[in-house]
Amino acid sequence: MTGAGDRYDVIGRTYSATRQEDPRVATVVRSALGPAATVVNIGAGTGSYEPADCEVVAVEPSERMLAQRQGRSTAAVRGVAEHLPFPDRSFDVALAVLTVHHWSDPAAGLREMARVADRQVVLFFEPLRTHEFWALDYFPAALELPTEIDPPGAELLASHLDVREVRTVPIPHDCQDGFGAAFWGRPEAYLDPRIQDGMSWIAMLPIADRERGTELLAAALDSGEWDRRHGHLRRQAEYDGGYRIAIAQPEA
Repeated sequence: MTGAGDRYDVIGRTYSATRQEDPRVATVVRSALGPAATVVNIGAGTGSYEPADCEVVAVEPSERMLAQRQGRSTAAVRGVAEHLPFPDRSFDVALAVLTVHHWSDPAAGLREMARVADRQVVLFFEPLRTHEFWALDYFPAALELPTEIDPPGAELLASHLDVREVRTVPIPHDCQDGFGAAFWGRPEAYLDPRIQDGMSWIAMLPIADRERGTELLAAALDSGEWDRRHGHLRRQAEYDGGYRIAIAQPEA
């Protein structure tokens, strides 16, 4: 396996500890799945957001991530989105959660989702919105990562799937899942190496850029600069970090 599999074999060491499923995000995902009985979770990682009331098959390229699946469906195969090992229309829904930007060929993976399932649900981030996130002021090199340069957004999804609806997924202030913008109102968390290790956009940075960004943020917090610029975020209940969920299904 290459690409995302190799990547997460390296950066996925602490994933099960720092990337716990947030129940409020899980409710949004489950609602989008609709009345599904069978689900294939593509780029499944450790299994967050897999519905407990459905028969789930997970597809994940990283052995390290598969080894961290605890309390999830035991039906898991090592594979990639671009070449799913299933016949046409094998599932009610194909699910992809914060993974499409890691695929070597997102268009091919989306076409595979449409092939193996009648309905597709994709949780993704809209780059035009996400790239406004304040943390990029401290870690600007992240915008030069292959996964962050022109990442797949709603336009790409709509060009390969019959998208019927795109819903905003707000991030709660006390989000339990440590994905990229989860600590928008708790900036101190971005100084924690374990939390950084669970965020691909920081974990994949060259060491010098990661250390420099950490130092800059720590200095801004110590001096009060961060709070002067962004302190209002500490008092917000939720935040739009650009996360969206697309629901696709061909017309009957």
